[in-house]
Amino acid sequence: MKLSQKLLLTEPHVCPWWLAYTFDNPFRRLIHDPERIFSPYLINGMTAMDVGCGMGFFSIGMAKIVGNTGKVIAVDIQRKMLDILQRRALKSGVGHRIHTHCATPDDIGLCPINSDKIDLALTFWMVHETPHIENFVNEIFSLVKPGGKYLLAEPRGHVSTALFHRITAAAVQAGFHVLDHPRIALSHATWFQK
Repeated sequence: MKLSQKLLLTEPHVCPWWLAYTFDNPFRRLIHDPERIFSPYLINGMTAMDVGCGMGFFSIGMAKIVGNTGKVIAVDIQRKMLDILQRRALKSGVGHRIHTHCATPDDIGLCPINSDKIDLALTFWMVHETPHIENFVNEIFSLVKPGGKYLLAEPRGHVSTALFHRITAAAVQAGFHVLDHPRIALSHATWFQK
């Protein structure tokens, strides 16, 4: 792959940890406020899962919502991202609510029998990076408890409408039902329910 393609992000990729600083910063709260996005579906005491959590922008926001009796499982394939997330979570006072898990590109790696069943799953701007979209969405479905919610969001411009519809169709094929198409800045987005 040419360097220009890597820099312009025109080829399939995994967002490098250093690039995450460009969009995972305090100003992001102005357009992606976790409380506004999740408060209709996430409450105190629930278990949430943030797959492709990066440096923890949404994981930390969700941890504040679920309170001391809830938890957030933060999943990423880059250990460096999870290390930064843990430091940020401790600084925010929610480190004890966030459990990190290092996945592989092909497998989230949480056993649906042994893990807590997930009340709410999030994949924000990352499904397009997975090598096998249908397998990935099936794995999300297996981890969400009956009645649980799943928010899929992909970046507009970077992800075409056709690709977003393919991902949405895969979620429906897995067994999710469409609840809503929320307006989330710079994103294609769909809420699902199991």
